[in-house]
Amino acid sequence: MHRRFVTLDVFTTTPFAGNPLAVVLDSAGLDTAAMQQIAREFNLSETVFVLPPENQASRAALRIFTPANELPFAGHPTVGTAVLLARMDGAGNHRFTLEETIGPVPCRATSAGPGDRSGRASFEIPRLPAKEADLRIDARMASALGLKPVDVGLDHLPAERWSAGNPFSCVPLRGLDAMSRCAIDLSHFDFIFGRGTRAAAFLFCRETRHPGNTVHARMFAPAFGILEDPATGSAVAAFAGYLAAHGGYPDGEHIVRIEQGYEMGRPSLIELTLTLHGGKLASASVGGPAIVITEGMVEV
Repeated sequence: MHRRFVTLDVFTTTPFAGNPLAVVLDSAGLDTAAMQQIAREFNLSETVFVLPPENQASRAALRIFTPANELPFAGHPTVGTAVLLARMDGAGNHRFTLEETIGPVPCRATSAGPGDRSGRASFEIPRLPAKEADLRIDARMASALGLKPVDVGLDHLPAERWSAGNPFSCVPLRGLDAMSRCAIDLSHFDFIFGRGTRAAAFLFCRETRHPGNTVHARMFAPAFGILEDPATGSAVAAFAGYLAAHGGYPDGEHIVRIEQGYEMGRPSLIELTLTLHGGKLASASVGGPAIVITEGMVEV
């Protein structure tokens, strides 16, 4: 049976930058094994399968797969799929809910219509992030990242594991030079950053490639079937909790611009909006642009 698919580059307006995504439309009837097989065939960091929603008020249900496993929630698949569905729905501003395994995800998207290749979308994170573990910044952590101990740590910021659906170890680095020299040691990475979870490390520093941005980041997750990801919305959703705890933000709304993917030759820009009340994170949204790259059919 032929099923339509579209690939997009997400968190960019430039073709062949950002984070590539495959979206398989008309996915009803595909079982989990078939979806995983198709995701391995595309071999991108994530592949989305669009299904009819359980709640008729929702726009669609999504299942999201890496080449190795299924995820309950992911950021760039949500943004990219929202841009694609808005494009299919016609020109204008759109608000709808996407059903993911984690739960309903409210989205906003803007499109110029089917004739335009690009659009923009954002989503409210479906679960406020929670801290899962404190991590020790020491020589072993530095070694797992291929760095020296002096490279890891920044202004007394801690290393902690946070999750808004997928767990990520948030690790501060000194600056762009340390970022550029990261080369993870697979023999130690899982032990340092896993400890009962699939290991994923979100590395960040305050030095940026572009003055208007807030944070420079890299994300490594070999257990997901990808060594490095060029733009990771679910990591940014988790990072929202870390920033609310340690970023010194006062109550109110704050926009954090996170650049990622530069070391991979796929520059990306993710926009995180934090809202704090009473010194605590009240809500957060993640957004950015996406552009259609290819369209075709997959036969299953």
